[in-house]
Amino acid sequence: MDPMDAIKQTYFQECDELLASLEEGLLALEAGEGDSDTINAVFRAVHSVKGGAGAFGFEAMVEFAHVFETSLDLMRSGKLDPDPDVLKLMLRASDVLVDHVQAAKGEGVVDEGRSHAILDELAALTNSEPLASRASAVGSSADPATDEWGFAPLKFELDEPATATWRLVMRPTAAMYAKGHDALLFLRELSRLGEISVTMDASTLPAFADLNPENAYICWSVELPGTVDETAIRDVFDFVGDDCPIELSRAEGGSAPMIDLTDFLPPPAQQSINEPEHGAPVVDDKAVVVPDKATKGAAPSAGATIRVDLERVDRMIDLVGELVINQAMLAQRVTESGVGRSSTIAMGLDELEQLTREIQDSVMAIRAQPVKSVFQRMPRLVREAASATGKQVRLVMEGEGTEVDKTVIERLSDPITHMLRNAIDHGLESPEERARAGKPEEGTVRLAALHRSGRIIIEVSDDGKGINRPKVREIAVAKGLIAADAPLTDDEIDNLIFLPGFSTASAISNLSGRGVGMDVVKRSIQALGGRIVIASQPGKGSVFTLSLPLTLAVLDGMVITAGEQTLVAPLTAIVETLRPKPEEVRPLGPTGAVLATRGMHVPLIDIGVALGLRTTPIDPTTGVILLVDGEGGGRAALVADEIQGQRQVVIKSLEANYQRVEGVAAATILGDGRVALILDVDAVFDKRLGERQLAKAS
Repeated sequence: MDPMDAIKQTYFQECDELLASLEEGLLALEAGEGDSDTINAVFRAVHSVKGGAGAFGFEAMVEFAHVFETSLDLMRSGKLDPDPDVLKLMLRASDVLVDHVQAAKGEGVVDEGRSHAILDELAALTNSEPLASRASAVGSSADPATDEWGFAPLKFELDEPATATWRLVMRPTAAMYAKGHDALLFLRELSRLGEISVTMDASTLPAFADLNPENAYICWSVELPGTVDETAIRDVFDFVGDDCPIELSRAEGGSAPMIDLTDFLPPPAQQSINEPEHGAPVVDDKAVVVPDKATKGAAPSAGATIRVDLERVDRMIDLVGELVINQAMLAQRVTESGVGRSSTIAMGLDELEQLTREIQDSVMAIRAQPVKSVFQRMPRLVREAASATGKQVRLVMEGEGTEVDKTVIERLSDPITHMLRNAIDHGLESPEERARAGKPEEGTVRLAALHRSGRIIIEVSDDGKGINRPKVREIAVAKGLIAADAPLTDDEIDNLIFLPGFSTASAISNLSGRGVGMDVVKRSIQALGGRIVIASQPGKGSVFTLSLPLTLAVLDGMVITAGEQTLVAPLTAIVETLRPKPEEVRPLGPTGAVLATRGMHVPLIDIGVALGLRTTPIDPTTGVILLVDGEGGGRAALVADEIQGQRQVVIKSLEANYQRVEGVAAATILGDGRVALILDVDAVFDKRLGERQLAKAS
């Protein structure tokens, strides 16, 4: 890879972090939770994005970010009040800055009409010249004050020397140039603060024979008007840090020779100004976002970090998985050889198992990331959806610090995006409808993440009108998805919205109407070994709950036997194991039974019957009971033939290597080389699965 491309890639990665910090800070300010430190952090984020953009010649981004940071500078100096209208404008400006970064990556196009409109509003806050007047001069040869791109050439003309002017000496180092920075770009940034004069000091430049091209010999002396704020001058060099030491002082009178640096500067990247794209969403002020209260306040100082190629981490994960399998196989063979548990070999194997587990936990911790990386993209989506539907929406996010494996996080964005759009478009009523129903005109959508029973739970809820079940049933019948006389429960009617091609929208819009939303959600979640559950109350709203595994790599499991098949039950779902007494098993209905334990009556489910491994359930008193927690908070007693032991197993996708099997989450390889199926406890928990298997057998 070209070294410059590598530096640019690092810059874009930093941009993603800076833009996330920018939006988080603005949201905190909007929610009334920010302070001066938050305002400073927001300013520095925009300033750092602009600094890198200037280094790489992204002039359109520099121009936008410069006006943006000017307004933020007024805010941090107390000259601009961060009232709700100003902060809404700032949030829209952050969205446009995201577009500029994506365009610089080559992953999108900036809506110039929208960008110009935001710039004009920002210019109005700072009492500076609107972009429209600058843009009108683009390509005009009649205005010698601008070049072919519409920007002022970097000509430094010296007026009468001002008293108490600033004198700045900048001493670039070799490290600065090695990182792709250019001293002339810093001079350009300084020229934006006011008229400057520049003197080049080449007194340390050696003879040509002694010249080392990788060293830095030249420094610069710059005079700026005394009215320029000192902080603004120092902020120009924030992006480069100690790689370019500066000396800043006041100097009475005196002037330096005028230098025209225009011919030495790199040409700005070409940026065309197009008409706004038809149908592009224009974000207005109808959405409010509330960050997670647990994440508010000053962030802890970050420790030292390094950037590692994800492929290397994936390779390490795979190797650790193979290590776990080989350790299990070695332990199995030693056990079969008859070696006693007290022997040195057995003790060494126990130490190896413990070490292997610690290595696996450490490696998995490297991949564990908070869901914040997904959640932080959603406020912008909510604002755009609110604008497109004309609704007032309040987004509340909770549990952003909940950690999950990166492989799961990477595939969460699409399902959450579809569910949020569905909640806003179909769930929430219009302000007029809400007012008539006695609700606040502003609807609330809640996005939350939490850990439960060894899985990650994502909840998307709204306080809207709930699912209109008569309408859903009517549409399903009209589309031929169900029979007109089909006896369906409320839950079964709710789940009809997941059928391909199903939509309750009366017309196709930018958000919905094509019937390709919720079925995509269900397929995506199932591909991750998860499921989605709906709870809806007419007139009060709906809750969509996603249940997903924390990792797709390894898990601790209980190895059991059911119907002569070796299975693995995730240990995190098991509350306890027991052998029931005859009096604890109570009949329920013609074929069912419950287990009376700890003051509760828990349904008994034969695992072998549920998976179709046998047609007749065994006597629970002759088997072993696994008392498990379901994702909905209930409990069930799973009946297995026997327990073989507890193991740490490596998860292998059954769907990728074979096909999806109902009631089975994945597969694994045991220590003796056999393949064992990993139970999908929540699917087995559903008694209807067993009933369907029995119906097939009969």
